[in-house]
Amino acid sequence: MKMFMFKLFLLVSLMFVAVLFGMQKANDGIHNMRGYEDSAYGGALTVEQSDQGDIEASLLGKEVSSHDLEAKKNQLEDMQVYNFFSSMGKGLSEGAQSIAEKGIDYLSGLIKEK
Repeated sequence: MKMFMFKLFLLVSLMFVAVLFGMQKANDGIHNMRGYEDSAYGGALTVEQSDQGDIEASLLGKEVSSHDLEAKKNQLEDMQVYNFFSSMGKGLSEGAQSIAEKGIDYLSGLIKEK
């Protein structure tokens, strides 16, 4: 019985150490995969200020300027996309607001009569 308990304790200890070792290896692998310790990887978004005071931004290595953002904004405004859920939500909110206003007007009319 003593030998069985010793073997069991030894096996459980070995498995515990193996799990800890595996967790450490997985953590190291994740850090290497994501490039945390690799200086070759830059940030996804970099913002720098030039000597003239202009702000330059790059997103994933591609230069982004305010003119690009304005063009995209104008393009989205020109598209005039119909969103069913947005229009349904607006109608629902307008209906709820109308019902609330009528209810308040009715209750205030009852109070004024007394």
